[in-house]
Amino acid sequence: PAAGGGGRSRAAGALPFGGDVRQECRGLARAAVRLDAPAVEDQLADAVERHGLTVAWQEVMMPTLHAVGRKWASSGDRYVEVEHLLSWHVSTTLRRATRPPAPGNGDGGPGGAGPVLLACVPGEQHTLPLEALNAGLSHLGLRTRMFGAAVPAEALTAAVRRLGPSSVVLWAQARSMASLALARHVADTRWGAHGARRRPMVVLGGPGWAGRSAPGMPRPAGLREALEVLAPAQERGPAADAPFPLG
Repeated sequence: PAAGGGGRSRAAGALPFGGDVRQECRGLARAAVRLDAPAVEDQLADAVERHGLTVAWQEVMMPTLHAVGRKWASSGDRYVEVEHLLSWHVSTTLRRATRPPAPGNGDGGPGGAGPVLLACVPGEQHTLPLEALNAGLSHLGLRTRMFGAAVPAEALTAAVRRLGPSSVVLWAQARSMASLALARHVADTRWGAHGARRRPMVVLGGPGWAGRSAPGMPRPAGLREALEVLAPAQERGPAADAPFPLG
């Protein structure tokens, strides 16, 4: 039965939802288990329109994806097609919700700051959280560069030097993928003329970074917090090194 007042339900059908979830999660899960692609697509679009992107991601898409993933993990190879179908439609919905950059905005954001660079660490294939972040940043009018899954370290460093980003978000789903050495290397990547060298802020995303000590590298707990970290960073622009002493 539906819970009163909050639009949530403790009944989750055959999928293992933890605690109370929004009613939309139950309907979305049932449509995914039926492989009813049109219903999945309609319900995802309705969630974004009704609740906004951030709430739709954190309270509808993520809980349903996690429930399908737990069901797959506990059922051998069963339900993998359900997870793939749901993930594909979530990705499609997030891309449709991504707003195009404002005309004439160039590569910079406010004050000419570089874009926010979004990348999975080498070997990491989970891109949906970065796609949600990319869409959320677009709603704030901020420029991004999405590099997606499994970006090699050399390519990542080269992109940082070419683009001069205000921030770099590194996503790691698994602890085995999360390399603090790589994060520090990206944070130490400089560009610009001598005396005015600049470097990006590195933001660590994903459960793979849990328990890692990384001073100066924010680790947001969710989409809303990530947006709150990244928006001011782009307004400030990349951090500048201290100028070289003249004497």
